[in-house]
Amino acid sequence: MTRIPVPGAGGRANEPQEALKNVTSATLRAVAGRPGLVVSYTPGGAALIGGQARLPLPPRKLDPGQITRLRGTADSLALKLRHHDITIQAGLEPTGIEAREVFSALEQARYETLGAGRMAGVAANIAGAVEERLAGEGYDKATDPGQIPLGEAVRLLALERFGKVAPGPVTRHVLDLARQVLPESAQAALERMIAEVGDQKRFARSTRELLDEMGLEDFDPTQADRSDDETRSGESEPEAGEGAEDSPPEGISSPGPESDMQMAPGEGESGEGEEEGSAQQATLPGEGGEDPAGEGDPSRRRNSVDEDDDVDRYKVFSRTHDQVVGALDLCDPEELTRLRAQLDMQLSPLQGVVTRIANRLQRRLMAQQTRSWEFDLEEGLLDVSRLARMVANPTYTLSYKQEKEMEFRDTVVSLLIDNSGSMRGRPISVAAVSADILARTLERCGVKVEILGFTTSAWKGGKAREDWVAAGKPPLPGRLNDLRHIIYKEADVPWRRARRALGLMLKEGILKENIDGEALLWAHSRLVGRPEARRILMVISDGAPVDDSTLSANTGNYLEKHLREVIALIQDRSPAQLVAIGIGHDVTRYYQRAVTINDPEDLGGTMMRQLLELFEEPSAPNRRWRKADRLAL
Repeated sequence: MTRIPVPGAGGRANEPQEALKNVTSATLRAVAGRPGLVVSYTPGGAALIGGQARLPLPPRKLDPGQITRLRGTADSLALKLRHHDITIQAGLEPTGIEAREVFSALEQARYETLGAGRMAGVAANIAGAVEERLAGEGYDKATDPGQIPLGEAVRLLALERFGKVAPGPVTRHVLDLARQVLPESAQAALERMIAEVGDQKRFARSTRELLDEMGLEDFDPTQADRSDDETRSGESEPEAGEGAEDSPPEGISSPGPESDMQMAPGEGESGEGEEEGSAQQATLPGEGGEDPAGEGDPSRRRNSVDEDDDVDRYKVFSRTHDQVVGALDLCDPEELTRLRAQLDMQLSPLQGVVTRIANRLQRRLMAQQTRSWEFDLEEGLLDVSRLARMVANPTYTLSYKQEKEMEFRDTVVSLLIDNSGSMRGRPISVAAVSADILARTLERCGVKVEILGFTTSAWKGGKAREDWVAAGKPPLPGRLNDLRHIIYKEADVPWRRARRALGLMLKEGILKENIDGEALLWAHSRLVGRPEARRILMVISDGAPVDDSTLSANTGNYLEKHLREVIALIQDRSPAQLVAIGIGHDVTRYYQRAVTINDPEDLGGTMMRQLLELFEEPSAPNRRWRKADRLAL
């Protein structure tokens, strides 16, 4: 592998970062065998989208661990481009959520083993990235096998058995726990699969047999063959394997566990991976073994439907499995304590700049709440500062003053944080840190803060999608995933009682897909029900709404159209003030008041500045939010 020359301290501040990006991009193209591949760097997770490969944006201050994680991420993405065929995966992929995670984890281990066996530098990069991620996420302190996700356990055990990626000390500790997660028979099956690493189809069939043996999902080889034939005959996108040099890597990247480079959690600076991959891309038609609409790319699907208001009206197939859940209910106390400790460690480097701006915000708010005086009155307290004037000129009369209260309207701020998969790593960590500092600051000023998160319970559809399949897949079903809305801190709960809950944002597997329109309605309905006179809703997101299952069965702009309708209604009719911050994503095309940042580390300061501006302005017009407004959507 090419080593990265880092300029000395005398160079410009961004030279090391640019050198890292240039060399990493060149290495990715070489390993993938795609000299014309476009490589870009954005906050969030790594992804294959269109004709581009996206990698997490390196931080300004580089350290060896961050460089290793980025190298490992780029190498794994390159190996997927070179050795992974999306059509084979589509034909043999399981439908169950946990089964898909294990299937994807083993496929990632397969193509990483192929590259590691041929290039010693790739093997070192992948091993180092795994080690850095596991240590950074606190797995070196894990003691319970239940803390190791099944997909993670399978991938690490497979890499160990395949023998090309040497585990480090933290990885060996996690492997000891992983062996208690996976049955002995399954571990023995991995030994037999070593001979099939070079043949993706044989390897995938053996993986399905392993899943059957583990009791995760039944496997019918004859049915799988028929499904594979149908997928190949209907697949319009080119393969992502060798020889597809001028074609898009995977057509359109999917955020599910079965695509999007199959990174393990936290690999790369932004912690991309988690087997689920990035949650900000649209699905590849046919992935998952079916395309419900049978019409390929959602952006090219059913253009005529857009003109039919009744058909295109936003619908939900089933709300039965939706969740509104407290953060403490999604994590056991021991793990939550570990996650909070991890968050506290990340607070220290950001504490300086964010705290300075927070203090400015506090001073500004306290100044608005201090009392003032009315002067030159005919009665009240004697204004002694004017006595000298009367002595100099007896024609002046005595002057009086009275103390008055400044009008400071009681305020509540609601933070709605995108908990989608592409927020993993640095963006979600900075969001948690900033929310923590903001809650403490505003609480000292008498301003209540509510902290909410939104995601889904599953990748590419959960139980709602299973209900839709069981119902015969009626056309245009509407939203097909199960919402998970998380309450990290209620407005009336003091920060000291909610501080542990904020650590949940760093939990493995919480971040999945994002359906922004319904999340915005949920947060807004909580906010307008509050008694405070001034209500502010701040949305923090890094992408447009994306849910593979919904987009594959409806029009391509289905979720985005609903989000625009919700935003317009709130901005036009709600008494709440709405502001949005986009991380690496232009949210100004959705919100009237919005700002976009490219570096997650700018989030804390941007949040404070936006609130300072809002507090210095008059509050929103005295509108009344009616039930009919919500029902209009």
